[in-house]
Amino acid sequence: MRLHVADHPLVTHKLTVLRDQRTPSPIFRQLTSELVTLLAYEATRNVRVKDIEISTPVTTTTGVAISDPRPLVVPILRAGLGMLEGMVTLLPTAEVGFLGMVRNEETLEPSTYAERLPDDLSDRQCFVLDPMLATGGSLGAAIEFLFTRGAQDVTAICLLGAPEGVAAIEKQVAGRDVTLVLGALDERLNEHGYIVPGLGDAGDRLYGTV
Repeated sequence: MRLHVADHPLVTHKLTVLRDQRTPSPIFRQLTSELVTLLAYEATRNVRVKDIEISTPVTTTTGVAISDPRPLVVPILRAGLGMLEGMVTLLPTAEVGFLGMVRNEETLEPSTYAERLPDDLSDRQCFVLDPMLATGGSLGAAIEFLFTRGAQDVTAICLLGAPEGVAAIEKQVAGRDVTLVLGALDERLNEHGYIVPGLGDAGDRLYGTV
């Protein structure tokens, strides 16, 4: 497993505003989208391309285009939806699928309640969107789901991660082609399974339910 933690002042600035409990939902949504576009730049560094010949106003030359099959972007419902616009802004030709997952707040275990994905993901590059990598349960289950469908490699993009979550994913995906791209790696999880210092419940803050 590869881990990339973004080290850029714009990422840190946007995360600072997202962490602030006074930031209202409309600003939170806007900044989340902007931040994901920055993270997506790193996450797509190894996206597969093919050579194509084009004509410029001066001459002919060889460039590249995104290869087929198209990359698949998979937001984990519901909070992952808040990251989708920022991702497809950078990768507009990608196909979009959905996974609905919920975490039991007592056991912290995930369960899948909905999915809308191609039946066969053979030879596909998949990009999973999940704002918070806390215990790693939901993201780990999503990654496993995609590999079961035949995905070739999976990149997960998260606004924040905790060391416990990173360790859990690394243990689960040993030997598989997985990349984690984080806006920041925070200190720890608290006794309720929330990232510290974190930014609270991303879904609630995105959609104004707090």
